[in-house]
Amino acid sequence: MKKTSAFTTFLLFLTAMIWGFAFVAQVDGVQYVGPLTLNGTRFALGALSLIPVVLIFERGRTDRSERLRTLRASVLAGCALFAASTLQQIGIEYTRSAGVAGFITGLYIVLVPIAGFLLFRHKTGVQVWIGALCAVTGLFLLCLKPDEGFSFGLGELLLLIGALFWTAHILIIDRVAKELRPLHFAWGQFCVCAILGVAAMLLFEQPSVEGILHAKWSILYCGILSVGVAYTLQVVAQRRADPTFATIVMSTESVFSAIGGVLFGIDRISWVGYVGCGLIFAGILLSQLSVGKRKLKKPNAEDTDCPY
Repeated sequence: MKKTSAFTTFLLFLTAMIWGFAFVAQVDGVQYVGPLTLNGTRFALGALSLIPVVLIFERGRTDRSERLRTLRASVLAGCALFAASTLQQIGIEYTRSAGVAGFITGLYIVLVPIAGFLLFRHKTGVQVWIGALCAVTGLFLLCLKPDEGFSFGLGELLLLIGALFWTAHILIIDRVAKELRPLHFAWGQFCVCAILGVAAMLLFEQPSVEGILHAKWSILYCGILSVGVAYTLQVVAQRRADPTFATIVMSTESVFSAIGGVLFGIDRISWVGYVGCGLIFAGILLSQLSVGKRKLKKPNAEDTDCPY
């Protein structure tokens, strides 16, 4: 295992914290604008904020064949990213919980190795299946209210389906982006997601300047910090870190989403729900400890996402 310095570890945790707190911003944003408007504007801003990063880290000319490969991969991954982020944002509109959204979305880390095994026959260790069992049990407890019983509503369902699309997004990247420049590809998929988001926003919602201005802090945070800054930190840190260790550290974004939800007075998760969060997180850790022995893993700066 590659030794990871304390500073690099700090950068990884900072990235996870930014992504985790983004769930808080997303909950706040849907009070003023629709989910499609929030997504369209934040990905457009995120794509713009990534331009300086691309120019700094990946300068130089590319040939026509590489540009075409990048375009095809960006369209495919961008469509999956749009579906995943849209379902996530609509789910957040229903649940209004940063913690619930963070932990259900985080299930994709468990689902990736399982999907890799089912679709491509990638070797999967027993830890993955134990992790999946922990995650499913945790999801049940997260949706179990002591006074109301089990409550798995439309919001939770949309978040879970969104986790499947996050899984598809990771698998697409694993198959098509190995020989592409990571930042060029990342910027391309964000542009595709932004175009689809803005088009959907104009078709299905009636965005107003007033609403966007009310949601400006949420949009700025999700666009500039969650995409531009956090992705840059990911690029810098993961080039110096062991990939398995980096993925485990960044999976703590779900923990930071719950912390942020409590700190900002958004979440009222019961103690049973927190036990469920703990089991989901344990499942995430177990699955990643196994994934470290295989090629398929959450994409990093070398194979290039984001949080989403």
